[in-house]
Amino acid sequence: MKLSVLIPVYNEQGAVRELLERVAAVPVDKEIVVVDDCSGDGTWDILQGLQLDGLRLLRHERNQGKGAGIRTALAAATGDYVIIQDADLEYDPQDYPKLLQPIVEGQAQVVYGVRDLGEQSWLRRWGNQFLTWATNLIYGSRLRDMETCYKLLPTVLARQLQIRANRFDLEPEITAKLLKRGYRIHEVPISYHPRVERKLSPWRDGPPGLWALIKYRFVD
Repeated sequence: MKLSVLIPVYNEQGAVRELLERVAAVPVDKEIVVVDDCSGDGTWDILQGLQLDGLRLLRHERNQGKGAGIRTALAAATGDYVIIQDADLEYDPQDYPKLLQPIVEGQAQVVYGVRDLGEQSWLRRWGNQFLTWATNLIYGSRLRDMETCYKLLPTVLARQLQIRANRFDLEPEITAKLLKRGYRIHEVPISYHPRVERKLSPWRDGPPGLWALIKYRFVD
C-alpha cells in the first residue's frame, strides 16, 4: 500500500526542510507531493535544492490557499491512500504508521489523528472544540477533533469528494462530505506541538468553517 503525503506550502522557509526530511525518514512506502502556493520568501529555492526519495514539487503561480494546494496535490497523487501534512512542525510524521494501522488491520477506511489541545491558546482551543461539537450535532457523529490536519483516506474517495474550499474550511468540508456519505471516521491519538505564530485565525476562518458544516449537510 502506497501513501501519498499531500503538503501545501506557503512561506515556510524556516521549517520546510526539516519537515520534509522528517517525512522522508518515515519507514512507509510513500511519495511526497509538495505544492508551493506562490511563496514570497525563500521556500521555493529551498524546495528545489532538496534531494529526497519520492519528492515531487509543484507550484502555483499565484497564492490560492491551503484547500487549493490540496486539490493540486490530490490531482497529482499516485498512492493508494492520501494524508494531509501541514508544512510546519506542529505534527509529527512518525505518527503515519500508527494512523495506517487500523487500515492495514481492516478496521477502518478513514482515519483521523486526534490532538491534545491543552497547549493551544484558550481561543483556538475553544474554536476547535466548538467546530467539533457542531459537526457532531449536525451529522450525529462522535468525533473528538474534526479540525485535525491528519486526515488519512483512500485516494479514490478523496477525489470523489470534489473539494471546493480554498482556505481552512477544507477541514469541515472533507469531514462533512465523509459523514454525509456514511463513512465512519476512526480516530487515533497523535503528537501535537502548536506553534505561536499561526496562519489560521479563529475570527476569520471560524465562521466559514461553520458555514461549510451547515452547507454540506444539504448540498453535494
